[in-house]
Order: sequence, then structure tokens, then C-alpha cells
Amino acid sequence: MIIPKLHYISQGHTPQEHLDNIQNACTSGAELVQLRLKHITEKQVLEIAQEAREITARFQTRLVINDYYNIAKAVKADGVHLGQTDVCPTVARTHLYTWQLIGGTAHTLADCETLISKEVDYISLGPFKFTETKDNLPSVLGLSGYTVIMNVLKTETPIIGIGGITVNDVTAILETGISGIAVSGAITQDFNSIRLFHELLAASSTAEQRHTFGSSADSKPL
Repeated sequence: MIIPKLHYISQGHTPQEHLDNIQNACTSGAELVQLRLKHITEKQVLEIAQEAREITARFQTRLVINDYYNIAKAVKADGVHLGQTDVCPTVARTHLYTWQLIGGTAHTLADCETLISKEVDYISLGPFKFTETKDNLPSVLGLSGYTVIMNVLKTETPIIGIGGITVNDVTAILETGISGIAVSGAITQDFNSIRLFHELLAASSTAEQRHTFGSSADSKPL
């Protein structure tokens, strides 16, 4: 199962703003959108998720629901993203369709190893740097943190960098071995940046294929 290299994490002051921003992201070429709603009722999340599913389906964009695996199943989203205080991925797996993705949040090497043992489809590792979109922010990892973790991890599970990432960070992040990136603020501020993010990610992928030509890694989808 191929995981897109760019994830847009929805942002907005109201649920409607989230939907408007998801529409803008899809129009601008986003391949995967994560609906991340906080501080509203589960019923409201379900209603917004249904609308988000309709939007993303029109553009053939993948939709991942943050936290609520039951809502992800109900709206037939492409998957769910589970934070560290959410249900265990192995439990969520028993409730989801077999084709639905499960992503998990990690802040440390140990977090990554735990999620890999639970057979998640991808891991969001961060924060890369300080970001205002998350409360109670864990320790910032930066390039050095990513490098240390990726050197030890050596996994085929896609590791997605997250946390205050801008277009200026992409090339250096990918050089650490990170598979892709999740972006919220930089894309919400300028949806045209999606095209540039894609170009930077594709350039790295092409260089990686040249570097590994003839090896098994060359034919392995990320």
C-alpha cells in the first residue's frame, strides 16, 4: 500500500473553515488530507467527516480521520490517524475495513518501535520544530533528532515528518531518511505551496531511485 509523501492536516477556527480548507487543498492537488477536529462533539465530527468525504471523493483525494476510528469506518474514509492517547492501533484494526489505513503519532525512537510492532501503515514523527497547532508540545526533534532515529530504525514503514514544516525544510528532512511530510500551517497560509511541496518531494524521490538503481529498494514503493 503506497502512502502519499505529502499529508495536509486540516486547520480552521470553525468546522466550516476546515471544510473550506480541505476543498482548497484538494483543488490545489493534495493527495491525502487528514481531518483533525478538536473541542467539538463526536456527533459534530461525524457530520463534518461526511462532508469532508464528499469533497475528497470528488478529487480522488485520500481522507484520513484523526482520532475517531469509528467515524473513519462510518464514512468509509481511507483511514484513521491515532494519537498516543487514542485507542491502540491493534484494537482499531479489528473494527476497521481491511483496506483502511492506520497511522500513528510518535515523538521518540521507542514510540516508533512500538507502533511498528503494532503494524501501523505509517508513522508521523515530530515535532520537527515548534508549532502552535498543537498543545503541550513534546521535545522538538529537528534534523539531528530525525537522523538519530532513522539511523537506528531502518524500517520499511513510512515515517512522515511533522511539526512546523515549510518548503524550505523539505530537502534536508528527506536526507535524514524520512519518507514524507505532514503540513498544516504552511499549506493553509498558501494552498499554492502544495505544488512546490510535491515538486521537492518528487525531486528527492527521483534522486533516491538513481542512487538505489538495481537494488531492491528501487522497486519498493514508499
